[in-house]
Amino acid sequence: MNHRQITEAGSDLIKMFEGFSATVYLCSANVKTIGYGHAIRKGEVWDQLDATITEEEATELLKQDVDEAERAVLRLIRVPLTDGQFNALCSFCFNLGSGALQRSALRSMLNREEYVGAANQLPRWCWAAGKWNKGLYRRRLRERELFLS
Repeated sequence: MNHRQITEAGSDLIKMFEGFSATVYLCSANVKTIGYGHAIRKGEVWDQLDATITEEEATELLKQDVDEAERAVLRLIRVPLTDGQFNALCSFCFNLGSGALQRSALRSMLNREEYVGAANQLPRWCWAAGKWNKGLYRRRLRERELFLS
C-alpha cells in the first residue's frame, strides 16, 4: 500500500511552530521534549536532563514522528484530501496525537465531507495543560489556512 507523505510545506510548518532545541525542555503540556517537538518516551537515549541532539538527528526523529501522524490521518480520514488538507491534519496529529483527531468533531465533519466546517474546528484545539495557549491558537489558525488553501 502506498504511504502518502506530507510535503515540504507541511514539514516546514511543523518545524516553524515546534522550533529546534538541542537540549531537553518541558513543552507547554509539561512533556519532556527535544529537537523539533519530539516527545521523549521513557527509556529513549534522550530521557535524561543533560541529553543533547544535533539538527540532523532531530530531523530524522521528526521524520519518524511525522510518519506516525501520516499513518493516523490515512487511517482515520476516509475522504479525499488535498496536499494542504493532509499537511494541516498531519501537523495537528503531530502536535496533539492521533487520539485528538480520532475523537474530534473535526474528524466526524470531515468524513461527512464538511470540509469548511472541519477546518473551522481547528482553532478550538488550543489548550495545553488546561490553559488556553496563544501559540497553539496561532498554529491552529495557520493549519486552518493551509487546510483551506
